[in-house]
Amino acid sequence: MDKLKKAIFIIAILAAIASPLYSQTAEKLEILLNEPKIIWSDAAAFVLEAADVYTGNQDDSFYFALEKNWLPKNVFPGDSVRLNGLALLLMQSFDIKGGIFYSISKSPHHAYRELVYKNIIRGAVDPDMPVSGQQLLLLIGRILSIKEQS
Repeated sequence: MDKLKKAIFIIAILAAIASPLYSQTAEKLEILLNEPKIIWSDAAAFVLEAADVYTGNQDDSFYFALEKNWLPKNVFPGDSVRLNGLALLLMQSFDIKGGIFYSISKSPHHAYRELVYKNIIRGAVDPDMPVSGQQLLLLIGRILSIKEQS
């Protein structure tokens, strides 16, 4: 478990250096790393800023993503983030291309399957599981790493 925390911390630091996360402070990263379940307003703000798409406050980021249809239907800023919903936000904000089913539906289910296929989401995980701050940073780190390589 210590190796996992070290790896996530290193990925978070590399992501902060290699991406447009200039306004993200070490304090914000630490708070996010220690969060067992993130909420949509936090996730939207962090993901959109990491993707260099939008840099507003938490609520503004949430509503920006909601207007763009980058979030699952019927979610609210204080709701816990589920993995399949986060997959949709990541695919849309980082402009990750998907297969035919994702391209047609733009659904959380198909976004989740695409990120599993692309080896960004790994292991035996439940698409409906709540997402921790560590998991969010790990997924963003993997996406940024892939984007840098291409």
